[in-house]
Amino acid sequence: MRSPSLALGVAACGLLAGCVVGPNYKRPPAPAPEAYKTVAPWREAAPKDSIPKGAWWEIYQDVELNGYEQQLLNANQSLIAAKDRLNQARALARVASAGYFPTFSIDPGYARTRYSGNRPEVVTLGNPLTQNNFQIPFLLNYEPNVNLVLTAELAADYFSLRELDAETQVVRDAVDIQKKGLQLVEARHAGGVASGLDLAQQQTLLDSTEAQLYLVQQQRAQFEHAIAVLTGNPASAFTVPVRALNAAPPPVPLGVPSDLLERRPDIATAERQMAFQNALVGVATAAFYPQLTIFGSGGLQSTDITQLFTAPSAVWAVGGDLLQPIFEGGRLRANLAATKSAYDESVANYRESVLTAFQEVEDGLSGLSALSEASITQDAAVADSRRALELANNRYVGGVTSYLDVITAQATLLSNQRLATQLLGQQMVLSVFLVKALGGGWDASQIQNEQVRPKAIQTIQQ
Repeated sequence: MRSPSLALGVAACGLLAGCVVGPNYKRPPAPAPEAYKTVAPWREAAPKDSIPKGAWWEIYQDVELNGYEQQLLNANQSLIAAKDRLNQARALARVASAGYFPTFSIDPGYARTRYSGNRPEVVTLGNPLTQNNFQIPFLLNYEPNVNLVLTAELAADYFSLRELDAETQVVRDAVDIQKKGLQLVEARHAGGVASGLDLAQQQTLLDSTEAQLYLVQQQRAQFEHAIAVLTGNPASAFTVPVRALNAAPPPVPLGVPSDLLERRPDIATAERQMAFQNALVGVATAAFYPQLTIFGSGGLQSTDITQLFTAPSAVWAVGGDLLQPIFEGGRLRANLAATKSAYDESVANYRESVLTAFQEVEDGLSGLSALSEASITQDAAVADSRRALELANNRYVGGVTSYLDVITAQATLLSNQRLATQLLGQQMVLSVFLVKALGGGWDASQIQNEQVRPKAIQTIQQ
């Protein structure tokens, strides 16, 4: 006999599984000194000098730099990719949190079946089993790290380029001085006063200095191209106007060393990773305990479609299942040991990131202190070189000494002037990396906005 069968079923399941019973999370202690070892080479920053949150580069009060940084925030492709990774992580965290809610589905169907006249009268009852493990979803923070790295790189490239602008002017001034020197020697050589050797030596020095000028310009072009990429512009269509560096490192508010733990996004990310691994220890521990699964289903079933929506056609089922692991071949214990080791590893990584942070701050402070002292001494060396060149010229014109002394004095002055300019550029770049080492105005409260937590609205969402 053949008979049609129609069914309209809906199912709703509430699942209780994998309750986290692991250790309560507390941030492990990390070594933090009471004060920084090196004294900053500037006046102590007042409270009003605090690093601007987000736009930390504004402490340099350079309008042009501010503009480039804004272009970076809007168009840098690495930063855009990082934001996309962050959005992806948010979405995946919401996927994980969906496991906290019951599911509801509807599954209408129709079947027409022919049964064998010799079929056995056996009814097999199946017992469904649903097993789930839930873990607290933490969202690791990608964007702030990338943002700080890229904005610091742009500022460092910008100040390096400005230093090369200043150095270019120094070399050009030296070329002008040496051309005048060459004219003087040529005139004296024509009059039989200067030798051909004097003329050749001055020409050699001039050629060498002009070669240095081309090399400095080539270095500047590389930094200009790097800034173009960072700001999302094609290098061929991007130009940074020439403007010599005329700045000094601003006062940077250091705070106390313990503040660093709350001001570095990489430290905050490492701390959140510890919390995540701690939660996984709880999940692994929960696997040793009974697991309760509650399920239910209901619907309508009839061999006659006209009778489908009547009370006798109703079908339903409710039930539950309690699963207690007995023998697992050591799998649960091994999994727990693995999660504990992973947590211990995350603690070591966290403490390493803290130690690295203090190293970077001390490197910045000691470097700026040394460069500040070196810059003062080098400025004096430049002044001494100018006096030496003046004396050498006077002695040569007076016939007291050879022109070799003048050439030596010219080369020494150029070398000292370039070094003085380079020291200023190094101070600016190092101050950028110090601000970066201090977190660039970021603080750990911002990571709270990145955590994804289950919301009631998810109950009725697909």
